[in-house]
Amino acid sequence: MTTAESTIILGTYGYSPGLEGVPAGETAICQLDEGGAGLRYRGYAIGDLAARATFEEVAYLLLRGTLPTKSELKDFSSELASLAVLPDRILAFLATVPRDTHPMDLLRTAVSWLGLLDREPRHPLREAQLRASIALLTQIPLVIGTAHRLAMGDGVVTWDPGMGFAENLLSFLTGQKGDGRARAMARALEVSLILYAEHEFNASTFSARVTASTMTDLHSAVTAAIGTLKGPLHGGANEAVAEMFVSIGNPNLAEAWVKSALAEKRRIMGFGHRVLKQGDVRSDIIQREAERLSDLCGERRWYDIARAVDLAVRRERGLHPNLDFYTAVVYLLMGIPRVLYTPVFVCSRIAGWCAHIIEQQEHNRLIRPRALYKGPAPEAYVELDDRR
Repeated sequence: MTTAESTIILGTYGYSPGLEGVPAGETAICQLDEGGAGLRYRGYAIGDLAARATFEEVAYLLLRGTLPTKSELKDFSSELASLAVLPDRILAFLATVPRDTHPMDLLRTAVSWLGLLDREPRHPLREAQLRASIALLTQIPLVIGTAHRLAMGDGVVTWDPGMGFAENLLSFLTGQKGDGRARAMARALEVSLILYAEHEFNASTFSARVTASTMTDLHSAVTAAIGTLKGPLHGGANEAVAEMFVSIGNPNLAEAWVKSALAEKRRIMGFGHRVLKQGDVRSDIIQREAERLSDLCGERRWYDIARAVDLAVRRERGLHPNLDFYTAVVYLLMGIPRVLYTPVFVCSRIAGWCAHIIEQQEHNRLIRPRALYKGPAPEAYVELDDRR
């Protein structure tokens, strides 16, 4: 096919670099309004879920399609606790991995290994996939928490069935639990997990669906998603935002820092979104949590720096903060190590990934797009001895 023929054929469908704005499939999981106000998980507004639901309820909603009743939620929480165990081979792997290993590399390998050890049927039976998904909901926090504790010279972490998902995760990463301050932090963490849990066909979710469309196993598709999220253009933004706040150090220096960064054409992380051009409703929700937690902790420095940067960037460039921006304030206040911010993202988004993997395979069509050829014109083959 010549370049001209390729252009004609693909021109029928239109071409958008990076597939920006191109519908690539159907889903009943997430509705994303480009105006930013209409984000819904299976019909439920994100604002209502963040304000009134637990992460367990949201995970159940994404995976099973409905909000749970009290008895269903109790059974689901019990199932999470019963599956919250790491095989001995995974524990041995975590104990021997080099201490300077990036947590996302470690997590990618651990999930692949969990797939190797998974004894569920190797075909897309819905209940088998759901059980594997629910197991990953607890196994991933256990991998992250155990690796973190071992790196600090401590022992493995264990799931406390008497605490909720966010409380367990906070305990794994910071050691905080039990008192009123820890419960307030756990609730702020829970809100962030709910907000991060799902966001339509983002890069990692689309990667998972492409992989799932070959009818491979769930763990392979999740491993692909983790590898995609590791890239700094997708995951890691809240970590970069936190580093920016630490670098600025003082709210009074924020405006000058922003102007200097813009003059030097440095990217200011935590602003803008490929789809949400007019603002991100999730940012407004997590901003309120950041301010509330700052006041509760008696530490407003990070929030005040964030607010000053936010106002300066809006004034200078008209850009809106995304979810990652004020989430960095919340995680700084909790004392979560910055290198673990993206793995925490995985603890949340795994619910959305698995829901999409199951949906893709239940209504599957192999995802195989076309490319717009831009290479050389047709050439006649030249024998080796005749080439010059």
